[in-house]
Amino acid sequence: MPIIGDQSAASERAGDPSGWALGEQVAAALATVLGARRDVRRYRPDPVPAELLDAVLGAGHQAPSVGHSQPWRFIVVREAATRDRAVLLSDRERLRQAEQLEPDRRARLLDLQLEGIREAPLGIVVACDRRAPAAGVLGRASFGDADLWSCACAIENMWLTARAAGLGMGWVTLFQPADLVELLHLPPGVETLGWLCLGWPDERPPEPGLQRAGWSQRLTLDEVVMSERWPDDDQAPPPSYLATAAQAVPPASQQAQLAAPTAGAVVSARDSGDRLLTAPGSLGVLDTMVNRVLALGHAELTGGTLALVFAQHPVTALGVSAYPAGVTTDVLAATLAGEALGAVTAAATGLAIRSVWASARSVQGDLVRTDALTPADTARLLAEGSELGRSLAADGLVCLGEVAVGNTTVAAALAGVLLGVPATDVVGLGVGADAAMLERKREVVDTATERARVEYGQDLREPTVLLSALGGPEFAMLTGVVLGAASAGAAVVLDGLATSVAALLAVRMQPVAQAHLIAGQRSRERAHGLVLTELGLEPLLDLRLRSGEGVGACLGAQLLLAGLRIRRTVGRVSF
Repeated sequence: MPIIGDQSAASERAGDPSGWALGEQVAAALATVLGARRDVRRYRPDPVPAELLDAVLGAGHQAPSVGHSQPWRFIVVREAATRDRAVLLSDRERLRQAEQLEPDRRARLLDLQLEGIREAPLGIVVACDRRAPAAGVLGRASFGDADLWSCACAIENMWLTARAAGLGMGWVTLFQPADLVELLHLPPGVETLGWLCLGWPDERPPEPGLQRAGWSQRLTLDEVVMSERWPDDDQAPPPSYLATAAQAVPPASQQAQLAAPTAGAVVSARDSGDRLLTAPGSLGVLDTMVNRVLALGHAELTGGTLALVFAQHPVTALGVSAYPAGVTTDVLAATLAGEALGAVTAAATGLAIRSVWASARSVQGDLVRTDALTPADTARLLAEGSELGRSLAADGLVCLGEVAVGNTTVAAALAGVLLGVPATDVVGLGVGADAAMLERKREVVDTATERARVEYGQDLREPTVLLSALGGPEFAMLTGVVLGAASAGAAVVLDGLATSVAALLAVRMQPVAQAHLIAGQRSRERAHGLVLTELGLEPLLDLRLRSGEGVGACLGAQLLLAGLRIRRTVGRVSF
């Protein structure tokens, strides 16, 4: 008998085949942990002790791996900035996946809380280092993905250990794989298996959340066990709703750093809704947006300001608008007189209004032949907008609006580049246009974007370069307003396509700005829904508006302010 390693004798193993068992007490405890494991989405912000984190990671490192390859790598994320960017990526993917479902199932998906990235004090990304040649790892030559399976085993070990310790863990796969790779600077050959949220749970679900919500039901054991071979009367499994296409997000520009709400603020805002004398989440998207405003520290908010930015575009000379450029100055005059639709709507909803004319000091181009703005004008307008946003933040909500004849063409060109889609997917009719004008708009957008791509190449992905090449004065200023208002901690309510494109440019510069955004509405413009999905935002209203002037932002703000009043005044439960 050896004195090291396995010291059991053959006769001993033959005489007692079950002698390796750990006993009924251990088996019962294991069964309890297995049955109690849950995908947790709600967390308290309290920190996880270092020794418990080590225990969870250590359990993952004890997982079985094919060929003892140990391909897992654990990336522990504590920084708020990284989590904020992950939230944006996850929100965006959630909306993309929802769009693939029929309406009722889409609504039910959007009602579910599917992640707790911002609330959980820790994020853990399990990455699989696949750079070792498969032929060099015992067992991988025939099953090339066995390294990924090994990492999944590590996640299960971590999940069970967390549950036994009273910690909650949630496995978030609402990401495009390439997005996580870029966010975490993973080298080629290293892949992720999603994002794990780890923290003290703020829920204690008696059964799986999706089962409790009626999304799906656990299959019986008989339904998943087959004898000898796959049955001849095979039925294809239901299609997965998970998207697989990857689209990288360009790196953020280095601007003044913004801050998203802390995990404690996010959880506290959600707690305030849970304590109301009504079912949690009873107001749907409005509850979610009220929580967002509360997390920013604006519990007593009662008003705000509509920032209405006016501009002109030489592109109107190319026949892309049903109205002459002079209409912009007419609307400005009516706004100053308090008679324009946007001004009247702002007054009716109790909002102040700040009208600004955004203009270039140098000659503007028509997009097709020359750039819209010089870099100097772009930088100046961004700075002026940022200053305006900061100044308005002290008065409450910052609502965005714009008036500029022809700017749906400009917005479509910007959106096409930002989203990486052709003109046919982003060019809409606009107000009063016909089919012939729609075709001209498509030709203008196609020609302008092709010119810019040839001239700037990959640099066109940089927001300031894109604004100069294909933007316009109000887009640059509104982008600055978003960044300035967000830097001052304000909530920013978007209107239609143009303001949403400006917000997307701001988010590309500073992803944390997304935490400050609220979509007041989804307009009839073709590209607007695509842009909101890219921003990870659900709109408060969907009234098929095409008015411009910040009308949708004002109506959304009125609904939001009502939601805040409700939150302040509805009765609380006594426990």
